Amino acid sequence: MRRLRIALVVAVGLVVGGSFAAPASADTPAMRPPVVYSGVAALATATAHPDTAPVGSNDWSCVPSAAHPRPVVLVHGTVENMTYNWFSLSPLLADEGYCVFAFNYGQEPGIHVGLPGATQTGGVAPVADSAHELARFVDRVRAATGSSKVDIVGHSQGGMMPRYFLKFLGGAAKVHTLVGLAPSNHGTTVDGLALLPGVPQLLTLGLGPSVHDQIAGSAFMDELNAGGDTVPAVRYTVIESSLDEVVTPYSSAFLTGPNVTNILLQQQCPGDLSDHLAISFDATALRDVLNALDPAHAVAPRCDVTLPVNGG
Repeated sequence: MRRLRIALVVAVGLVVGGSFAAPASADTPAMRPPVVYSGVAALATATAHPDTAPVGSNDWSCVPSAAHPRPVVLVHGTVENMTYNWFSLSPLLADEGYCVFAFNYGQEPGIHVGLPGATQTGGVAPVADSAHELARFVDRVRAATGSSKVDIVGHSQGGMMPRYFLKFLGGAAKVHTLVGLAPSNHGTTVDGLALLPGVPQLLTLGLGPSVHDQIAGSAFMDELNAGGDTVPAVRYTVIESSLDEVVTPYSSAFLTGPNVTNILLQQQCPGDLSDHLAISFDATALRDVLNALDPAHAVAPRCDVTLPVNGG
């Protein structure tokens, strides 16, 4: 509860006081952007500052270091956006010395049901179309940084959609590591509702084509997973919560294949109560992200009690 009270105070401060200062350079560590593990603060910031890149990201002059030679591309989830989704992880990665890049994708006119942070709802277009957007963004990042490969971290659809890029759009040659936070890798039953006649079509009407694509057993899911979950030469890490109420059953997030690491938060930390949204702001989960990106310097996550929606 102490963390939640701190998060609420920070959230109010963000709304009243404005956005964080621009990221400092690696030569001024005292001015590094602060990291707040809180979905509540993320909502407040996204509401006050829509259509802005998360702190620590999109410095197009950033030169990858020898310690972290690959830029990291952050991919938000369905009806989410970069401002909200990467409120915690983007400054965390910047503090660690990574070049970080984020973007909004999959926006469809007329759909306005998403979380605060963007004037147009993101992640609602057909998943294959969004994968083409990702492909173009990755090429832009590679050109700006001079890096031959990037690492990708995605939440929900953002952890699954890059697999289409890897498998069908030449992404395997451009990506070293893919990390998914609660990714919809094998689709979702939406707690069993999607198995009822007409429900997938109804969800598409309200939330856009990407939702239909992510229903377990959809034509898109069958195409994506045919012939195996992975492609050669790419490392995969999946981080999931047993309390995920969006990707159901939660085990459908996990991958099978070489170079795959599947992590269940509650096996690490039984007191972790993070759900589908909170996992993006969960300090344990984000420590797992850092370990996946730099396994040679992995650090065991701390286990603190976290809360649904907020994380911590």
